[in-house]
Amino acid sequence: MADEPSKNTKYVNRGGAGGFWFLGFIGTLVYYLHFHSGTFVLVVIAIFKAVFWPAFLAYYLLQNMNI
Repeated sequence: MADEPSKNTKYVNRGGAGGFWFLGFIGTLVYYLHFHSGTFVLVVIAIFKAVFWPAFLAYYLLQNMNI
């Protein structure tokens, strides 16, 4: 009885992009840490860039598309 889902349980059928974004985060983190690994401040900037790279990508993509 404890293994049965409750009536309020919702299932997601199309949630497969999380792994892709995680691999992108790890890749950009390694890339930016390679270039920004001098001081603590540069490492924090590298982590910031790795977290927010999809936002920068979407912004510049839309800017180049003149939208």
